[in-house]
Amino acid sequence: MTATTTKPMSSTSSPGRPRRAWGTIVLWIVAIGGFVYLFIPLVTIAVFTFNDPETKFNTSWQGFTFDNWLHPFKDKAFTDALLVSVEVAMVACIIATILGSLMAMAMARYKMHGGAAMNLLIVLPLTTPEIVMGSSLFTLFFNLGVDRGFWTVVIAHTLFCLSFVAMTVKARVRGLDWSLEDAAADLGSTPARTFWQITVPMIIPGVLAAFLLSLALSIDDYIITSFVAGPTITFPRRIFDSARIALPPQVHVLATIIMLVAIAIIVIGTIAGNRREAQNR
Repeated sequence: MTATTTKPMSSTSSPGRPRRAWGTIVLWIVAIGGFVYLFIPLVTIAVFTFNDPETKFNTSWQGFTFDNWLHPFKDKAFTDALLVSVEVAMVACIIATILGSLMAMAMARYKMHGGAAMNLLIVLPLTTPEIVMGSSLFTLFFNLGVDRGFWTVVIAHTLFCLSFVAMTVKARVRGLDWSLEDAAADLGSTPARTFWQITVPMIIPGVLAAFLLSLALSIDDYIITSFVAGPTITFPRRIFDSARIALPPQVHVLATIIMLVAIAIIVIGTIAGNRREAQNR
């Protein structure tokens, strides 16, 4: 009898060609589709800044022109409204960033009674519908006899930005090495000097991120602002009030400028952060 040997079955795929990872392909397709879905509105706004509409509404493509960018502030009503939005956002976000950062540091570093309740109270404004918060603030200001205007808008924006700042900075603070503060104190550093030279540099990335996020939310807000603004007209309110009458190309130009400024800030911050990490290495 002759012994027979069985050869192992060869793999269906050739040795030089890796097997297709269908899961990875599907993941890439979904990711690309998600990015396309997110950026189509932004690209549309940027494209329509070069449109030359024949009517009062810049909603259908009529022709190409650079005139809109040569005169971005042609419509004074929209320009003034944008300036009001920027002023409100700067004041409200500076206040919210200072208070929210201090709250985040206190909650992340120290154990206190009622800490769970405090976390719930911080998250509550984030989960509350804007129409509920807006109507509540309107009722509060009305019962107190407060005239609605610029400062009531600042108070309202500070209120909802405070929660975003506290949550963002708190996430940053939790991962920090606080033994550096103890080491500075052991070397004779005063609490004030330790705070400015040790603590602030460690938390500043989270603080800046929270400030930029709050700035975008404040400029973008319409629902809460409409309840508490009174005669004050912000940029979103001006667009909404004018949309039934006219929608000039300057609206798209100003919106694109805001988007480009935001992108520039993100790029500059990313480059600065990478350089700082490279220097620390």
